[in-house]
Amino acid sequence: MYRSFYRLQRRPFTKTPDPEFLYQGATHGEALARLEHGVEERELVILTGEIGTGKTTLSRALIDHLDQRHRVVLIVHPRLTASQLIEQIAIRLGVDPLPVRKSALVDALATQLYHLDEQGCTPVVIIDEAQLIGHKSVFDELRLLCNIQLDDRSLLSLILIGQPELKQKLARSAYRAFAERVGLAYHLGAFDLVETRAYIEHRVRVAGRAEPLFTADAVAQIHESACGIPRRINNIAANALLTGFGRERDPVDVDTVRDVVFDLARFLGAVYREPAAVQQG
Repeated sequence: MYRSFYRLQRRPFTKTPDPEFLYQGATHGEALARLEHGVEERELVILTGEIGTGKTTLSRALIDHLDQRHRVVLIVHPRLTASQLIEQIAIRLGVDPLPVRKSALVDALATQLYHLDEQGCTPVVIIDEAQLIGHKSVFDELRLLCNIQLDDRSLLSLILIGQPELKQKLARSAYRAFAERVGLAYHLGAFDLVETRAYIEHRVRVAGRAEPLFTADAVAQIHESACGIPRRINNIAANALLTGFGRERDPVDVDTVRDVVFDLARFLGAVYREPAAVQQG
């Protein structure tokens, strides 16, 4: 609707985790580098972050960066029992036929891991929303899976991605055996104002526009109201473009952003921080 008005080739602030839009600033760039290093070293990696900080986008970017030497298993619904999770991993790594008994299934999976290693292939198991893993037995099974290794190397890389609750869970004494296997851990924080500005500029460039799409005051207001969280930044910016298009504002000004934030805050409450002028009025 607004793309031609703003001279955009595509929408810059979509909700889908498109790796092409990944902004590799200090925070996200370091997180991606750590994920890649973890895969290279076949480590057990933990990536945490608040809702909307870009964890899923990073995982998709990592997958895009991996070559044919890697076999990726992506689990996006981890509310599984230990047996169900091992079965899913075995299926996606090509275990066939699939044994019925769990002990036979684990043996078959171990054999497949050895075969893949002989072929020069590294399995990479990525579990998104890992804070939803409901049973300690699942973590125990994952730990045992990481124990399948040769003398000089592990046979797979395991990456758990989740909200801060995952980090809190692994800090409990009951999960100590699993936590001690973690080789790399990184927490993805919110953007500061400089990163927010660069993030918006990056997405606008990828969408095909060279000149600024928002005034400096508008960007500052987006940052403040979104608390530096990328998903909230996207939502405010996308709604501001629609409102700005209706008002024929190019670039989008701070008053337009404030009106959008007021509407979002009215329906979503404390998720978005209202501008000071709105709070006083």
